[in-house]
Amino acid sequence: MFDIDSLLNSIKGKLVGYNNFKTPFIGKFTFLGNAKKGDIVIRHWVDEEGIKIANSKNVSCLITQNPKGNVISKAKELNFPLVIVDKIELANAYALNYTISKFSPNSKNIIITGTNGKSTTSHIIYHILDNAGYNVFTNTDSDSEFNTLIDPMVSKLIADKIEQDGKLDYLVIEISEVQGWLGALMKNHAYLMSSAVSPDIGVITNIAMDHIGLVNSIYDIFDEIKAIPYSVKNTLILNNDDELVRKLETCKHKLFFSMFPNNGDIYYNKGIYYKDKKILDSLDLPFTSKHFIQNILAAVGCCISLDMPINKIRDGVKSYKALNRRFSKLNNKPLIIDDFAHNPNGIKATISETLKLLDNDQKLFVVCSIRGSRGIEINKLNVESLVESYNDNINLILSSSNDVVDDLNFVKDEEKEIFFDVLNKNNIDFIHFDMLYNCLEYVLKNVLDNDIILLIGAQGMDPAADILKEFL
Repeated sequence: MFDIDSLLNSIKGKLVGYNNFKTPFIGKFTFLGNAKKGDIVIRHWVDEEGIKIANSKNVSCLITQNPKGNVISKAKELNFPLVIVDKIELANAYALNYTISKFSPNSKNIIITGTNGKSTTSHIIYHILDNAGYNVFTNTDSDSEFNTLIDPMVSKLIADKIEQDGKLDYLVIEISEVQGWLGALMKNHAYLMSSAVSPDIGVITNIAMDHIGLVNSIYDIFDEIKAIPYSVKNTLILNNDDELVRKLETCKHKLFFSMFPNNGDIYYNKGIYYKDKKILDSLDLPFTSKHFIQNILAAVGCCISLDMPINKIRDGVKSYKALNRRFSKLNNKPLIIDDFAHNPNGIKATISETLKLLDNDQKLFVVCSIRGSRGIEINKLNVESLVESYNDNINLILSSSNDVVDDLNFVKDEEKEIFFDVLNKNNIDFIHFDMLYNCLEYVLKNVLDNDIILLIGAQGMDPAADILKEFL
């Protein structure tokens, strides 16, 4: 039976206010705004007003890491159960595990993690299964809003989907390889969340440098990922082209994928092969770029491990349409490509693939948003990737995007200056705009119809497609 003591023990929580649930827990883990009678609310912080709202809604209890102001006194005054934890991620992992165990106990569960490509890989797996007629849930979305697992959103969405559509056949859960909150690393986040899902299949796309500030080296990222294999019950799908992925230890069954012929169980050689049998021709693939083909290989490996018929896998891949901002084509003349490339590997891979589209008389306008409030280190690595990818056919334009980002993504002076310093030291010409609107307006006025525009970057470039609609 689910009671307050088992909850407290599991999440290492301290109870103040009432010494039991306000009402029996009969609902789901959710947000305060969505909460109904009998739900449990998880919030990173709560103030007195939040406690009053929770009490008025008759939720079972509220879990928080940061009680603000006189919230503890208010909880005692209202006789409301407030649970305070040192690590909110324990509560969210518990919520995820509880939700899956209660609402989807018989589904096959898949987790996908890695530095690059996890969203596209997750979405391809989801599409193949959905296209084959299965009832599937995924937390991957085009805006990358639901894949952090640092709040109860995914737990809520799983419960909502089952209430609406009935039992699930598959859960496809994307897990961030490194996660933090307010500049602090949530250590062992990936393993904690993977264990909560209790996956049958695990996919690890690659291990590369990102999340500077939360981690200091690629080996720190490896340390965050290396325990994941031990949470997987059956099969691991691993990138055999990645040296650090190959070093992951596990006793589970392994299926390797590779971009090189005969270098894995699943490999690319002008088509996709499984154990030396061609299952997809290169003309069947929705993408031709290397990093997207890697994502397809990983997804195919996952679906093979689920014992799906090859013809169903083939149909799913052939009919796949990309997520937004994943090498998306926004316009033909000029050709405008929009990509979420926001770390060194992503930047180099995306520019390399775009350069392949250039003819001799064309120019490539690389429009890059600087990463705001992420620190000097990641921006230094990003601009060094731009330098490494640069050639005489590229016009480089930078944007701080002050007109479209919030305070959490605002570009600081030192982040902007590191971009300028590295480019100037390498004698690379560039233009910088504070505002994304002005930046895109300038590019469109100076580009020719046969040129190519590549939009790259994270939050600062997310609104670009909508702004371009006004101009185009």
